[in-house]
Amino acid sequence: MCLGCAVLRAQEPMAASDSKPAKVRVATFIHPGKLPLALIVPAPPAEGSEAAASELRELHRIQDARTPEQVKAAQADDAEEDIFIYKTVFGAGFNAQALPMTAALSAHVHGDEPIASDELKKLYARPRPYQVDPTLHPVCKTTTQHNAYPSGHTLSGYLLAFTLTEIVPEKSAEILARADDYAHNRLVCGVHTASDLEASRRVAYAMFGSMLERPLFQQALAAAREETREALGLK
Repeated sequence: MCLGCAVLRAQEPMAASDSKPAKVRVATFIHPGKLPLALIVPAPPAEGSEAAASELRELHRIQDARTPEQVKAAQADDAEEDIFIYKTVFGAGFNAQALPMTAALSAHVHGDEPIASDELKKLYARPRPYQVDPTLHPVCKTTTQHNAYPSGHTLSGYLLAFTLTEIVPEKSAEILARADDYAHNRLVCGVHTASDLEASRRVAYAMFGSMLERPLFQQALAAAREETREALGLK
């Protein structure tokens, strides 16, 4: 087998997912009208600015240095957007089959992410980096849409991390480090820039503060906390 060929195939982007039908989304844990996210999140760096050029240079550095192992990890994260990305902290037993209430909480938190982020994506309509610079070669799913800002994966990752720190606060440092790694893999993928990720972090803090005020979220969180801590053998 040609190892170099395998690496090249691993670094090819998957087919675009633009053909999926639009979903009707209903918020579970947030009040979208009460989240003035456009006031919290600044506009992205202007196309052609030095800040934007610096971000593209960073992506080229990452692209030139990424290993097959890093590509594989980034592609795995690209394919998974649920709380169980944190199995790297808690082990293989931390999975949806073993933790159905935690899985349900994860699904609702993740489901609220695009309700907030889609409006910002439409507002700023920022091109993906590979749409601006064709010498960038993404290794994860691509899109023809201009919807880079903020990063949905990153926003979901941080929302789920904040949720999980409420369940297992003694592992907060490890959980948040994994959230940072999950976000960084969007750069390894070549589908976002650093300012896309920073915008997502800002949105995540605002959204999570709003979620904590909702009794429905607190009820679901309590059930997931009891289930997860028992499964992990934590008092």
